[in-house]
Amino acid sequence: TCHSLNVSGFSPFSLSFCAFVAFAAMTSFLRVISSEEEELYLLDCMAYLMLFMAVCTLVSLRFENVPYGRYASSKYGFPVNVKLAWCVQELPSLLIPLYLTVSATSVKTSVLPNQLLIAMFVCHYIQRAIIYPFLIRGGKGTPFVSFALALLFCLYNGYMQVRYLSHYADYRPHWVTHPLFILGSVLWLVGWLLNLHSDHILRNLRKPGETGYKIPRGGMFEYISGANFLGEITEWVGFALAGCSVQSAAFAVFTTVVLTSRAVAHHKWYLSKFEDYPKNRKALIPFL
Repeated sequence: TCHSLNVSGFSPFSLSFCAFVAFAAMTSFLRVISSEEEELYLLDCMAYLMLFMAVCTLVSLRFENVPYGRYASSKYGFPVNVKLAWCVQELPSLLIPLYLTVSATSVKTSVLPNQLLIAMFVCHYIQRAIIYPFLIRGGKGTPFVSFALALLFCLYNGYMQVRYLSHYADYRPHWVTHPLFILGSVLWLVGWLLNLHSDHILRNLRKPGETGYKIPRGGMFEYISGANFLGEITEWVGFALAGCSVQSAAFAVFTTVVLTSRAVAHHKWYLSKFEDYPKNRKALIPFL
């Protein structure tokens, strides 16, 4: 029978191990057969594919919510422990960038804009993969299909973003003084802090021993239902502005599509669940 960690001996850790083996094999293969020009072309193709995936996701989300959290469904596989799922699925976007940065032979990693952009990406995933999962209180198990897709996405995106930044992104040192980089960096920081604060509010809605859902209050939740989602969208839009690459833009677009849909779904759910839900509260953008 299925349970919260594995089925038929197949566990999230074994899937994660297989993913990393596949990544190592893919990286070795690319280094053997690809010139730098060919790999840069591949990274651009990966970004355009992500944009195409965003369009497909936008269409599919009109019919069904991403099946995790309150929308989890058994038809998408057995439940994976929520803490384990968040940790394992997000780890590729931390470990792969660290590996690519440490093993890089390119001078790109010595250039300040590249360093700062890699630091933004890694900083987010240190929190998301190592800290956030162990702060979760309760929570439904994540359906295996949702977990597996998230793991594959983090593998794909972690490689695409940081392979580009550590080997190919050609910034001049003074790019850090460009208005786009400054604006993007500020947006990234504001979004990151908003995301952390909003997650803190959500974690503390229930007292120890309590179950069920409550109306979030405080911070940006006074204005919108998806304060945590707005924070993460703002982060990656800022990252895209600071990076000015098709890779960072594709990630920002994909994130915006998924989290906007989730914010709207949460807003509708709250309105249907709570009669006293604030009527002036919006889904994602204050006052709109």
